[in-house]
Amino acid sequence: MKVYILDNGYLLMDKNILLNNAVLANADEPDRRCELIHCPIMMVLIKHENGCILYDLGCHPKAGEKGYWPDRVWKSERYYHEPEQELEAQLALCGVTPKDIDTVVLSHLHEDHTGNAHLFAHAELYAPRQEFIDALLSVHTNPDTGYVKSEVLAPFKEFHLVEGDMPLYPGIELIDLPGHTNGLLGMVLHTEKDGVLIFPQDGVFCEESYGPPARLPGGFEDSAACLRSIEKVRALQQKFDAKVFFGHDPKNFPAYRHAPAYYE
Repeated sequence: MKVYILDNGYLLMDKNILLNNAVLANADEPDRRCELIHCPIMMVLIKHENGCILYDLGCHPKAGEKGYWPDRVWKSERYYHEPEQELEAQLALCGVTPKDIDTVVLSHLHEDHTGNAHLFAHAELYAPRQEFIDALLSVHTNPDTGYVKSEVLAPFKEFHLVEGDMPLYPGIELIDLPGHTNGLLGMVLHTEKDGVLIFPQDGVFCEESYGPPARLPGGFEDSAACLRSIEKVRALQQKFDAKVFFGHDPKNFPAYRHAPAYYE
């Protein structure tokens, strides 16, 4: 198994939103900002004996243009990237095209995790059941949320809606980390040379929220579930002496091995 971390650019956003649950509707007002930070967008490619797996789909190349994302999102965060950070270019660094992807796993369906869904109608999708239902309801009833309708409704070869923890393939486990959304899939990878790698995505935004002690992140559906999910990741890290790759951590992201380098 080879594990590639793909760099899809970054979100420019208020640190309060990442850590302190700032009121998003007012987050574009200068007197509410504490610090603007660059939050990296990370996707993970896994070359496995069962095929190529892509964990999360980053941002659509047009996401930085006004009008593509819902206004509520546009007010609170802006997407920036270079052409070489677009998904197809990042896959090419690994000798892969979108057509080579057999399985897509979505941690959840927010706009910075589903942006390239239109490229994978041939692939099987795994997504958290309750979050998938919430996203469908949202795009049909309230257009001004953290979901993009065309991405949520994108076709896939087959849908697998996941409840709880489950093994995906040998050495790959999906773990339920609710809180940020009502269902969120983290991933645990058991590699031969680099040990156990944990990717919690927005289950643990960054090292500052990980602690210890755990610190409540911003933008959550359930505060108690957020903290339980952080402690679940910590328990797994301690059990396996694992390395945790935080979902949007501007401090730690540069130190990760980026494609075409890999973990194995």
